[in-house]
Amino acid sequence: MGTNDIQVIKQHLIDPEICIRCNTCEATCPVGAITHDSRNYVVDADKCNLCMACVPPCPTGSIDNWRDMPRVRAYSTDEQLTWDELPAPLPADELAAADAVEAPAAAAQASQAAPSPAAPAQATPVSYGSTIPPWSAAHAYTNLYGPKAAEKTITATVSGNVRVTEVGKTAGSDYDTHHLVLDFGDMPFPVLEGQSIGIIPPGVDASGKAHHARQYSIASPRNGERAGYNNLSLTIKRVLEDHDGKPVRGVASNFMCDLKVGDKVQVIGPFGSSFLMPNHPKSHIVMICTGTGSAPMRAMTEWRRRLRNSGKFEPGKLMLFFGARTQEELPYFGPLQSLPKDFIDTNFAFSRTPGQPKRYVQDVMRERAADLLPLLQDPNAYFYVCGLKSMEEGVVMALRDVAEHAGLNWAELGEAMKRQGRLHLETY
Repeated sequence: MGTNDIQVIKQHLIDPEICIRCNTCEATCPVGAITHDSRNYVVDADKCNLCMACVPPCPTGSIDNWRDMPRVRAYSTDEQLTWDELPAPLPADELAAADAVEAPAAAAQASQAAPSPAAPAQATPVSYGSTIPPWSAAHAYTNLYGPKAAEKTITATVSGNVRVTEVGKTAGSDYDTHHLVLDFGDMPFPVLEGQSIGIIPPGVDASGKAHHARQYSIASPRNGERAGYNNLSLTIKRVLEDHDGKPVRGVASNFMCDLKVGDKVQVIGPFGSSFLMPNHPKSHIVMICTGTGSAPMRAMTEWRRRLRNSGKFEPGKLMLFFGARTQEELPYFGPLQSLPKDFIDTNFAFSRTPGQPKRYVQDVMRERAADLLPLLQDPNAYFYVCGLKSMEEGVVMALRDVAEHAGLNWAELGEAMKRQGRLHLETY
């Protein structure tokens, strides 16, 4: 009996109340069963093969929901897109009755059907992103505050809001990026570099429904943007167009970029337990990012800088590949330039500099192949990639080229790095 002959299926669903729309599940699904609109992420029951690939990377657990359903009554993706919460499970007697009615009809239909040749096996895309943290990573606290009414919520106070992209002759609001500091006062909110939080914008959408949370990576180290204070920072770009270049005013990004000191923000989280930095001495970190994907890299860099200044930790190498369209669009360009060269090896790539050829982070990585190769082979070196989804393939292919030009088997090396928590991909 094939999967499609089963009358009662275990349907995979995503809880819209918990989901922070981070796109991790859709990016991870090897069969393209997950899709989304402007509000919800949903699973197509006809495509989902219950492979579970999407479950471990989900930062909130919203992906780990299931309903026993008669196949003929499985929730469609169109229906799921309208949900504000998951439906209640069907009663057991209703499931049993449905199975009893449908099974004989299905058996008769199967006996009359002519056998058809087996469909060719579909190749599963290979993902080298690890879902486990480095072995020496600190313990991450997750989901301390949630969006459901029965759960605790937390309100943070804005204590800083500074633009971190340059204002030049060609500068404009299309790359207006801000560094925001949120203070949690007396409420505990422990975070680590590489984690994220959810921001719930006030008000309702065009349908009159409350806005769902937007996810932002933390840009400050574990002991606070200001050391010893219960605060954290975020790097947020004002969204004025979608990925296709069409005008759109991002609800959360514009809300956050316009905040003033003293304003209040509703926060959920923290989220994430794998995109964490190593903590053992002499461990190396290679950071590859674009735009606001620099947020977790700033957090890691600043934590290593504080450890270095303490004199109580022997750090390894820090290497950064940072891409943007122009220098003016690159967040934190000035502060990065002032970091000591013996502390961090910084490499910039600009794709829209007037009069210059386009250069992307993967191009600069290939130029630095001689320096990346020993780090790929070193079990104490960890690689982190964060930015737009479009960069992921190029970066992984650059790592593959570095390895294979040296005679290494990338398939084996990449799989080993994934298994050891040494290669982390966080793209959106």
